[in-house]
Amino acid sequence: MSSENSFDVVSAIDMQELNNAIQQAEKEIDNRFDFKGSKSSIQLDKNELVVISDDEYKLNSVLDVLHSKMVKRGISLKNLQYGKLEPAASSTVRQRIGLKQGIGQEHAKKINVLLRDSKLKVKSQIQGDQIRVTGKNKDDLQKAIQLLRQSDIDLDLQFVNFR
Repeated sequence: MSSENSFDVVSAIDMQELNNAIQQAEKEIDNRFDFKGSKSSIQLDKNELVVISDDEYKLNSVLDVLHSKMVKRGISLKNLQYGKLEPAASSTVRQRIGLKQGIGQEHAKKINVLLRDSKLKVKSQIQGDQIRVTGKNKDDLQKAIQLLRQSDIDLDLQFVNFR
């Protein structure tokens, strides 16, 4: 009974939940008094959000509304990568926010080193944009999950396929 147990470490955003959060934020912006007559909007383009508003102050308010809706729907803000503020058409400002999907090479290497240095009896290997962690003892795998949750990696990690 020396079978290997494993789980996968992934980093992904639930796009349906993100869509719902954007729709809720736009509804609130349409109904709020301080946004009456403003040109504020949130759009989702493939792997980035585009937030447009009248000025920097209102753009920050739109982002606050969006962040609160995302947190309520269980979407981590760690997977957002903010671009710089840029002027847009008809005296508005725009900010592009990239969505981090998957675990990049530098984060994957950092996770591998973290698991290797922990002295747990687990092995990890990079498989595309996810990491497979294997070990004989389920308790070691649970400790590895705890270790990764407490680490300072700036990605929202999910643990799937625990077998």
